Amino acid sequence: MTGSRGKGATPFPGDPPITPRLVQEHNLTEAEYRRIEGMLGRRPTFAELGIFSALWSEHCSYKHSKPILKTFPTTGPHVVQGPGENAGVLRLPDGWAVAFKIESHNHPSAVEPYQGAATGAGGILRDVFTMGARPVALLNSLRFGPLEEPRNRYLFAGVVRGIGDYGNCVGVPTLGGEVDFASGYSGNPLVNAMCVGLLKERELITAAAHGVGNVLLAVGARTGRDGIHGASFASEELTHESEQRRPQVQVGDPFTEKLLLEASLELIHSGHIVAIQDMGAAGLTSSSAEMAARGGVGVEIDLSLVPTREPGMTPYEILLSESQERMLVVAKADRVAEVQAIAAKWELTATPIGRVTADGYYRATWKQQVVVEIPGQRLIEDCPVYHPEAAEDPAIAKLRSACPSPASPLPSPDEALLRLLDHPSLASKRWLFEQYDSTVQASTVIAPGGDAGVVRVRNAEFGIAVTTDCNSRYVLLNPYEGGKAAVAEAARNIACTGARPLGITDCLNFGSPERPAVFYQFREACRGIADACRALSTPVTGGNVSFYNESPTGAVDPTPVVGMVGLVSRVDRAVPSHARQPGDVVFIFGDTRPELGGSALWECLHGFVGGEPPAVDLATERRLVDLLVAGAEAGLFRSAHDCSQGGLGVAVAEVAMGGPYQPAGFGLDIDLTSYAIRLTPYDVLFSESHGRAVITCPPERASAVLALAQEHGVPAHRAGAVGPENGVLRVRLRDGAIEQPVARFREVYFEAIPRRMGD
Repeated sequence: MTGSRGKGATPFPGDPPITPRLVQEHNLTEAEYRRIEGMLGRRPTFAELGIFSALWSEHCSYKHSKPILKTFPTTGPHVVQGPGENAGVLRLPDGWAVAFKIESHNHPSAVEPYQGAATGAGGILRDVFTMGARPVALLNSLRFGPLEEPRNRYLFAGVVRGIGDYGNCVGVPTLGGEVDFASGYSGNPLVNAMCVGLLKERELITAAAHGVGNVLLAVGARTGRDGIHGASFASEELTHESEQRRPQVQVGDPFTEKLLLEASLELIHSGHIVAIQDMGAAGLTSSSAEMAARGGVGVEIDLSLVPTREPGMTPYEILLSESQERMLVVAKADRVAEVQAIAAKWELTATPIGRVTADGYYRATWKQQVVVEIPGQRLIEDCPVYHPEAAEDPAIAKLRSACPSPASPLPSPDEALLRLLDHPSLASKRWLFEQYDSTVQASTVIAPGGDAGVVRVRNAEFGIAVTTDCNSRYVLLNPYEGGKAAVAEAARNIACTGARPLGITDCLNFGSPERPAVFYQFREACRGIADACRALSTPVTGGNVSFYNESPTGAVDPTPVVGMVGLVSRVDRAVPSHARQPGDVVFIFGDTRPELGGSALWECLHGFVGGEPPAVDLATERRLVDLLVAGAEAGLFRSAHDCSQGGLGVAVAEVAMGGPYQPAGFGLDIDLTSYAIRLTPYDVLFSESHGRAVITCPPERASAVLALAQEHGVPAHRAGAVGPENGVLRVRLRDGAIEQPVARFREVYFEAIPRRMGD
């Protein structure tokens, strides 16, 4: 009976009348409202209007992005669950699987940074453990305006504290991430959270309701008024009035989250339930409606039974609340008591609030009164889909062909390198991750501060590597190449640890899709991501689109963040990114070309973002990845570090400086006089050509490294050797040199952010 017309819902006492102004306030267009009336055959009730507003928002429906997302590769030999569920799942050896997902919490973090970031972490944790996976790692990708501005420092500090407090209390290590600073994010910071979990493949559960007569239970925290309209808030531009939306930011309780995590996993393994879903964006509305649509069934919920923490809550408020730490569970009809007993064991309530029905309707009542009655499948699937105009902004095309005009002579190479290492975007992020617990659960192999985090799988010889990456300057200047670059850099970071890249999740942060220039950026960046994923065999398993990241100062720089997972076949051979032994040989893999467009050097020295960014050769990237994985599996490398922002100069300095908690780094003696001989010293040191890495190896393995590189078709230059601890970084160039104590570089690199934050 799905799609047939029911008896209809009636307004709840006290609900406002449906007027054009009310429709507009719910971010629905006139055409969308007419579509709703046509679907229902009548005017919607106030509660129904709220439901359509939430589920037809960009945040929930992807109405502008869906056609583009369909171009992503989503299948492969490792894919167990692709897009469409709470999280993607990839196959690992020995019956294991990894579930992972990344999502945005940008707008809430802009108005309430601590709770916005904390609840972003909480929500992504629930997306993973509702698949039956135990979370083993959190990551993040953060963007802020320059730290010289007090408000940016306030937002930065609040977000970092929120992420740290929530993850630390739940007991999930934060293993990595990235942070960038640029003026385009001053009015609209980006806060993307990623979670990774492990499960046995046979224990995977999905969020598809089935079994007519099965019971819906609300498990976990009570429902309050926080977060109402959160999904629609995420689908509109920030304005000067957005601070007034602070009450719509959810409030998190990580201690309840920990109990909910354990209860959910026990419920999943018990066999008493058939489906489970987080009450995330759009709360009870999205969880119940999406579960029903996935299963091709109807649901009926009595909203008067939903446990609330505030008196007098209306059906509209209960349906749309985004209060945290709540789950919707579909239990077998004869197992409700068992479900409640498991919840009680974890000091939680499990309250029956509805049932699965056969008629295909999404129906909500208040006791005997029907306040919502919508054809369930159509509610989810009949959302309008738009095909916006796409056209590049001529100003960007002009910027791409420009070069900086130095106002003064260029500094010496070592002074330029020091200035780059002092830039917050390139400097050590120790200030952040020392506020995170990266070792809880005692499975961390490589902690934050390197190319990727690595965690072992208990009682197995293999592990997983995880990272997040995006260079928004590249995407701004050439979105197609920038999209490719995000995937390629993530793959290099994963491969540098010795892991084989398996798949990605993405968080696509852009301005308004209704502006042709923004939609062009989105379309082309996605095309680049898709091409890179095909070339590197890393299918897209899911993710999040975050549009309308605009403020009165304009749209944010386009920022399609890629979260990647890889398999380390032998975790005891995982490769760190820093030099570890004096006398080791230093190799540079890959070619350096004169590619300073979009570089950190130009931005740092000239305040200029322009030029043609470096092109990504996907065949070259694949060969480098294969080489890095093969070398690690053969035990040839002592360290491996990719070249990205700041080029070879920054990469070599980071190899020398060592990890954030080492007492000292190692000297390096590097000779580049015969390397890339047609290039200027600045091109050699600071070009950001892709497809490169710096590795160190024991001297007795150098010939094997060179032979393996030749076998894989990757240029390898023997550049020098590792010196003593706390020595000198010496880089000889054809014209000029760098020679500074490593201690000097460490001082600049590790203190750049604390100094700006006043620590």
